[in-house]
Amino acid sequence: MLTGLNHLTLAVSDLNRSLGFYRDVLGLRVEATWDAGAYLSLPGLWLCLSFDPQRAAEVSADYTHYAFSLGVADFPLFVEQLKAASVREWRDNRSEGASFYFLDPDGHKLEAHLGDLASRLAACRLKPYAGMRFYDEP
Repeated sequence: MLTGLNHLTLAVSDLNRSLGFYRDVLGLRVEATWDAGAYLSLPGLWLCLSFDPQRAAEVSADYTHYAFSLGVADFPLFVEQLKAASVREWRDNRSEGASFYFLDPDGHKLEAHLGDLASRLAACRLKPYAGMRFYDEP
């Protein structure tokens, strides 16, 4: 039986550039590096960067993305730091909780988000998506 998310692996086209982005811009801790990859971490997250020469640095049209949590007080400064680093935005926030959607150097879609599943469900109970059902109710 699954117990949670184990790790994320992102294929990258330039390992040093991506390592710098995740370490210096996003503040992840570098745990290990090798010729073709790196392990980084945040509390509760194991991220693997894996060099892949076939990785195309183009943004896909779908909504697949990876969201990171941060504290309410840290959000404005974090967004300003991303903007100062010329990080590209890929979407405007359209949901509950403050969010900043941005791209990493290889075009992976990322999000800095305030809130959690409980706050999202509470907001959805007030304004449900079309056809939404909640499974803790009869």
